[in-house]
Amino acid sequence: MAKDLYQILGVGKTASEAEIKSAYRKLARKYHPDLNKDDKNAAEKFKEISNAYDIIGNAEKRKKYDNNEIDADGKPTGFGAGFSGGNYDFRQGGNPFGSGFGGAGGFSGAQGFDFSSIFGDDIFSQFTGRASGGRSASRKGQDISYTMRVDFIDAAKGVEKQVNLGGKNVNIKIPAGTLNGRTLRLKGLGYAGLNGGENGDALITVNVAEHPYFKNEELNILLDLPISVVEAIKGAKITVPTINGKVAVKVPPYSSSGEKLRLKGQGIKTNSSQGDEIITLQIVLPKNRSDNLDKMADNLENYAVRSF
Repeated sequence: MAKDLYQILGVGKTASEAEIKSAYRKLARKYHPDLNKDDKNAAEKFKEISNAYDIIGNAEKRKKYDNNEIDADGKPTGFGAGFSGGNYDFRQGGNPFGSGFGGAGGFSGAQGFDFSSIFGDDIFSQFTGRASGGRSASRKGQDISYTMRVDFIDAAKGVEKQVNLGGKNVNIKIPAGTLNGRTLRLKGLGYAGLNGGENGDALITVNVAEHPYFKNEELNILLDLPISVVEAIKGAKITVPTINGKVAVKVPPYSSSGEKLRLKGQGIKTNSSQGDEIITLQIVLPKNRSDNLDKMADNLENYAVRSF
């Protein structure tokens, strides 16, 4: 059964020139041999789609193909096909198989098609190992991107984690104070370079997990501290958490909600600086009504708390 070039590119016979070009671009990216070195069928598939685009991507050849003047290989149909009346003259030398498949120089794709529109000039030459002028050029390998989830306290204090990058176990240092979304660059741990080029890098994006009660503001750790009415009035000594462990803090008598206490040196520590823990007091009433609190309120003098 004769090949249908439109079916090979996955377009209809009424497809526009732009639709045909777009379909070829997607297929060429998918099957290009330099991107599928372990797939033996990719080269044949690439050759097939390039040949199809060579014909129906060319207005004159497409018209001849639609009128059955040439076949799916671009050869004239009817008596004498492939000789002096054909589209290839053996006296001229060259490639009798069409320009859709390169010779010793590699895979060139469809005739006249600019692969920089698919890969970009730099990226395409990186895969082929050729500069735009055909010269052999060294190229840096591609970078590899990974995502790593890290606990809040590990990110705040710094930690070393072992991860597997391309089958190799690598120890990664997460610096103290690493913020959510920060990307760490590991030089030379990406894909290998071409023609003597340096290796690409591994880009590690850090996702910092939320903590149930800590937040951070630059090097400072923030903590909301609930206190009772009695603690607010009389003052109290309360054990609070820090990223370095638990410590005792004094709540002064007659403290109000929103007042802040500072624990020096209990924040994030870097090589050059040290943050603090900042505690914000929050007076919390019991959810259930208390007769004792009602009586206490009845015995208290009301006092001005608003200036408006």
